[in-house]
Amino acid sequence: MSIRLWLMDDVTHASGQSDRTAQQRVDGSLNLRDRPAAFARLAAQEFDVVVIGAGITGAGVARDAALRGLRVALVEARDVASGTSSRSSKMIHGGLRYLAQGDVGLVREAATERQVLRRIAPHLTRMSPFVMPGSRATIAKVRAGLVAFERLGKVPKPERHRTLDGDELLEVEPTLAPERFGAAVRYPEFLTNDARLTLANVRSAVAAGAVVLTHAPVTRILVGSNGRANGVEVVGALPGEAAPGAALSAIARTRMVVNAAGPWVDAVRALEAPEATGRLALTKGIHVVVPHDRLPVADTVITLGADKRPVFAVRSGVAGHDAVTYLGTTDTFYAEPDEWPVIEASDVQYLFDAMADTFDGPPLGPSDVVSMWAGVRPLIAPEEGSEANPSELSRKDETWVGPAGVVAIAGGKLTAFRTMAERVVDGLVAELGTGATRCRTADVALVGGDVDVEDLVSTLEVAIGADARRLVELWGSDASLIAADVRPDDGGTVPAEVRHAVCHEGALRLEDYWIRRGARAWFTLDPIGTDLDIAGEVMAGLLGWSSGRLADELVCCREIHHGSLACLADLDLAAVPDPDSTEEELDDLRRELDDPDLDSDRDLDDLDDLDRADLNDLDSAEPVAAPLPH
Repeated sequence: MSIRLWLMDDVTHASGQSDRTAQQRVDGSLNLRDRPAAFARLAAQEFDVVVIGAGITGAGVARDAALRGLRVALVEARDVASGTSSRSSKMIHGGLRYLAQGDVGLVREAATERQVLRRIAPHLTRMSPFVMPGSRATIAKVRAGLVAFERLGKVPKPERHRTLDGDELLEVEPTLAPERFGAAVRYPEFLTNDARLTLANVRSAVAAGAVVLTHAPVTRILVGSNGRANGVEVVGALPGEAAPGAALSAIARTRMVVNAAGPWVDAVRALEAPEATGRLALTKGIHVVVPHDRLPVADTVITLGADKRPVFAVRSGVAGHDAVTYLGTTDTFYAEPDEWPVIEASDVQYLFDAMADTFDGPPLGPSDVVSMWAGVRPLIAPEEGSEANPSELSRKDETWVGPAGVVAIAGGKLTAFRTMAERVVDGLVAELGTGATRCRTADVALVGGDVDVEDLVSTLEVAIGADARRLVELWGSDASLIAADVRPDDGGTVPAEVRHAVCHEGALRLEDYWIRRGARAWFTLDPIGTDLDIAGEVMAGLLGWSSGRLADELVCCREIHHGSLACLADLDLAAVPDPDSTEEELDDLRRELDDPDLDSDRDLDDLDDLDRADLNDLDSAEPVAAPLPH
């Protein structure tokens, strides 16, 4: 089965600009099944830098440093992308929010990085038109911002925004509530799979010579007689690895340490300096997944939450083949880092209410939910005494150097991970004085990035049918390897996906495949059904699990799923509106007046109790448009 490969090919955009596409194939196979050998590899050499944390930031730093010729180790307490980097909104933003704040530099960076990612990982940058409905006046203001953004970002003409009137809007997104919005803008943004983007960076680091060890938390940072950090100790965290006589551990000697532990940055800083004050403010964002036919958006719709924050509904998957719509997101403070942040009923209701105000048809309810996920953002804490709300906290990244020289980085956005990493590695190179090469991460394809997505989808559809697009959009050129490994008795692609995940992508637990490699925990209509059992059986054979261990792995995945949905039992869709909120009362009464099954006399009595001026104000008010999205 053939795959298209490129070596610094030139492609001319419709704008006339020439750009380099993806390049030669990058392998980076990561097989961590032999745990004693993996720990031994870490202890066998001295590194220039040990990176703690295999989220998108740490993975980006490891890849950049390895490509520059540094000796790199990347260690992770759990799995690659097991924290924030698999729980985002899966969007590669262009930076409109920063334009509204007057930060032209960030706008240029975000716009540039979006184009870089399209070049080095085309399978992980799926273009999705974003539709932002609102009043004519508000859309005119948004359009002015988009024009400025497109000029700053050098957006090609075919990818610039389009203004829609009310009729055109309903043609594009017919599920929107009729008469609700007078206009809209439609502009292209990009969706990704954050976990697979992180994994592609990790495997690319391996291809450049990095040593990677997962499920191995750092328990100590070693400090030399000169007061500088010169090593880290890690211990095995898989089931059974802490048993007496079977414990695994290793010390990785290094010249420098980078702390990229995401929400756990402060915890790792405490290993270096126990008295260090915290630098992070954590905020939680949740996402709710429903069947696409329950909310059949054509692409992505940006609307408003009750607090006037932008929220969204995004189509994912192939129509008729596990297609879903996911809703997001919230932004609330969260006290402590948590592997599985708690989703509250109020979080879900917030998103349901926003969708009810935006779309036609019956409101969403608990029975519509297929799955949910939540993550925490490791943002930089504001100054003491600040009353900033979560959405007002800066999304910029910051770095700090601890008393033993450990470089910590936090904050930032998914879109800008590569430039964040570049700045960190520039500093490492200067400190080490190695004369390392320049940053190459914008020019070298990520693993799987040597692909023409549509060509490969067409090729694989002949062999595996509707699964082809899903495989290519997750694995890129590696999809051809998975498709070629599908066996007659597999009953689908799941066994081949699992074999690839274990033998080439470092998967060691069932959730490693189910959530982060195969994207089946949140983006299928039956996330804990037969496919999960099949995946477990295949992994058990590859990793030598006992029947008891397999049962534990299956239970763990199902507990994660059911735990995320637990709050639905507390969701009260019949909650009485705040009596001080006249607009909410009016909306409820209007829905009742339109319902012939309700008592019209009671409705009219209620209506008489209301201030007629409130009704008139509501009737004359223009629909509110979403502000510039994040």
